[in-house]
Amino acid sequence: MFLSEQFILITGASGRIGSSVALDVAKYGGIPIIADVDLLGLEKLKEQILKKYKVESFIVEGNITTQEGIENILKKSISFKGLIHGAVQCAYPRSKGWGTKFEYIKEDYLKEDLSNQLGSAILFSQQILEIFKKQGFGNLINISSIQGINAPKFEHYSGTEMISPIEYSAIKAGVISLTKWLAKYYFNNNIRINCISPGGILDKQPTSFLNKYRESCSNIGMLNSNEHISPVVIFLLSELSIAITGQNIIIDDGWSL
Repeated sequence: MFLSEQFILITGASGRIGSSVALDVAKYGGIPIIADVDLLGLEKLKEQILKKYKVESFIVEGNITTQEGIENILKKSISFKGLIHGAVQCAYPRSKGWGTKFEYIKEDYLKEDLSNQLGSAILFSQQILEIFKKQGFGNLINISSIQGINAPKFEHYSGTEMISPIEYSAIKAGVISLTKWLAKYYFNNNIRINCISPGGILDKQPTSFLNKYRESCSNIGMLNSNEHISPVVIFLLSELSIAITGQNIIIDDGWSL
């Protein structure tokens, strides 16, 4: 198995990407440590993993938006086995102002989103990478987006109430940059650090948007997190990607071409 007996921490595990990653970690022989503020979601996911793969996962309820919260998550995660083989940072906290049109963005909400998403990614990396350094190995995967490498295709949103927030693009571009920075900073410590940039994920979007989006892609269009995204994360967690670090893997069916 690709991840035989590896303890993998997944933050934001109750979300779409996080839950599919947790399921695939179990599928491929790993032990998921599932962390989120949503305890009910974690309990449901734990039951799903046990029922589907007969794997006992470990729940960590916690908030990744503060240094203390991150420290508590990591302390509890390490307590299960004494080490963490890899971590996938899927947490996606958003302010009440998330999704506001550019012209109406408020300072407080903007700062909150930049801090809670990009700031938390930096602070989580700070703590988990020092753990990896002390134990002599580790693997960190961040989640970026195609919006972090390209401007949105605004024409796809025409006629819908959907928008692509500028904060999202700025945050996801930052995630790619911090991934490369950290990978170089932790050279020669037996640590690999990469990120993925998925395309849009199916989530009951309007048909008009889906049709326009599909025209910008090669074969699929909008993605399914279980089928198209989490297998790439498993690849990056496994020894199959031993020579890959500091990279941003784009999963978008050609959208960014």
